[in-house]
Amino acid sequence: MIYVSLFISFFKIGLLSFGGGYAAMPLIQEEIVRSHQWLTMGDFTDLVTIAEMTPGPIAVNAATFVGTQVGGFAGAVIATLGCILPSCIIVTLLASLYTKYRKMPLLQGTLASLRPAVTAMIAKAGLDILISSFFRSGVIDFARENVQVRRILFFALALFLLRKKKWNPILVMVLCGILELCFTILFL
Repeated sequence: MIYVSLFISFFKIGLLSFGGGYAAMPLIQEEIVRSHQWLTMGDFTDLVTIAEMTPGPIAVNAATFVGTQVGGFAGAVIATLGCILPSCIIVTLLASLYTKYRKMPLLQGTLASLRPAVTAMIAKAGLDILISSFFRSGVIDFARENVQVRRILFFALALFLLRKKKWNPILVMVLCGILELCFTILFL
């Protein structure tokens, strides 16, 4: 029964995640953290980190990760298939329709109106991840024991290096990983 749940959950995610991986994050969070409770919010944040560091689309990486956690190798395969199957079907249909009707004003207007909604979904996912990274409770609360100051400093450093210095994102992730390792060794 877990395999059916995995397939259906990730089929829904694959079917409804318009706008790519970041836009899918609220859907993935809803399915795996809230609905099925396969992962905690802390585990979800780790999942996003792992999915970001590995090659491939975030939703597919998330499906593989969650599938493995919940149902082993078979769960990973089933969740991944559930995630990619809707896209394969939809893209095949849309590609044929788009090539036929791409100049149609109604289609252009529809695509333009979807952009703000996709942007809002990406922003919501980003804010949820920031809050769960910066606050131990996952809720904005500035009590001293709740704030993850080191994570906030790493975020600020990473943002500075990415935006102002134009560093390669992989180098920034490696640097933050090394800094965390140094802090852990020094202050254990």
